[in-house]
Amino acid sequence: QVQLVESGGGLVQAGGSLRLSCAASGLTFTNYAMAWFRQAPGKEREFLAAIRWSGYYADSVKGRFTISRDNAKNTVNLQMNSLKPEDTAVYYCAASLSIFTVLEYEYPYWGQGTQVTVSS
Repeated sequence: QVQLVESGGGLVQAGGSLRLSCAASGLTFTNYAMAWFRQAPGKEREFLAAIRWSGYYADSVKGRFTISRDNAKNTVNLQMNSLKPEDTAVYYCAASLSIFTVLEYEYPYWGQGTQVTVSS
């Protein structure tokens, strides 16, 4: 079965950086668009970035976050720089057979999430 496992979350001060990774198994990785979403307490899940052949970003993270994928290792990464307290959330990776999509409901496969906390 498809498994997505995130890692790399933690506590960081405002202005700092974190690199999240998501290891995928049980799928033909190159057939999937991969994405990162996040959900803050009391808020809806939010699209951040997606990649098939190149990255696409939500305005809220453009210029600060970089998505990348390593097809040889079946991993997708999210480099997060200049972190702000409002970036505090649980971060999820997701996989979709769609060529490219930012729509949450078009991602059938999800990881369990990793907590990112940014202190002020």
